[in-house]
Amino acid sequence: MLVTTTEHIAGKRVVRTLGLATGAVTRSPGLMKGIVASIKNLLGGELEEFTRTIAQAREQALDRTKDHARSLGANAVISIRFASAEIASYAAEIVCYGTAVVLEEDESAGDEGG
Repeated sequence: MLVTTTEHIAGKRVVRTLGLATGAVTRSPGLMKGIVASIKNLLGGELEEFTRTIAQAREQALDRTKDHARSLGANAVISIRFASAEIASYAAEIVCYGTAVVLEEDESAGDEGG
């Protein structure tokens, strides 16, 4: 499934707009990783445990968005965005959303009229 942050895709045209496709996940790195991150937080620097947790959550939210779009009959999600929020200490929600569409090849693309 094609997923893009843009509204237009070269060589394709939207033939049907199916609506909003979303996916969300709430993740925490777990107790031990949270303790390690707390100590690192006091010392400064990147909290790798959280970076990995958020990256995994983002991928899972994206997968859920694509699954939702497929269930609507889409073959692409355009104008995709991510949002995040802290739910509790050391827990974050990642939301992915975009417009589920049906794309087809744009046969007029590249046609110079010649």
